[in-house]
Parts: sequence; C-alpha cells; structure tokens
Amino acid sequence: MTMQETITNKIQDAMNPLHLEVENESHMHNVPDGSESHFKILVVSDQFDGQMLIKRHRLLNSILSEELTQIHAMALHTMTPDEWAEKGAAPSSPPCEGSGK
Repeated sequence: MTMQETITNKIQDAMNPLHLEVENESHMHNVPDGSESHFKILVVSDQFDGQMLIKRHRLLNSILSEELTQIHAMALHTMTPDEWAEKGAAPSSPPCEGSGK
C-alpha cells in the first residue's frame, strides 16, 4: 500500500469526513521520482465545528503520527462543511524554493 493510500485510509477510518483529498506533491520537490515525502491534505468534517485551527491540525497529527515519522512535509487544509461551501477548494501549494523544478 502506498503512503498516499495509507494516509487516505487512516483519515477516512478515524473521521469519516464529508470530503477528503490526499495529494502527493513530492514531484514538485527535489526528491527522487516515485517519492512519497510531501502531501497536501484537505479534510472537510463536522468534527471541526467550533474548533480552532490548531486543534484541527493536532487531531490529524495524532491520526497520522506513524506516517509523520516517514514523510517530510504535510500541508493541512481543514474545513467545516460551511467553510468548504464558501471556499470550495484548498489553496494551491507554492512552488518549492529549493527544488529547481
């Protein structure tokens, strides 16, 4: 199972989110082809209602504690259903400063 699949499954099982996107952005960085080291994660869940951003991120960090020992970077975008309806998407990731790509 790939790291992307593992992350997706763990979040899905732990939270049953209304919407989930796990994108491997490793290709945007200076890493070997096929790497799974940089991820962008969008989670839309009722569980985030009334929670500050830090609590939302801590929840995902606890769910993915094992995976965080094996990956380099994880961009988290955590939204309530109302926030998702307003924004509709996670922001694009900026280009990697040191990748040369």
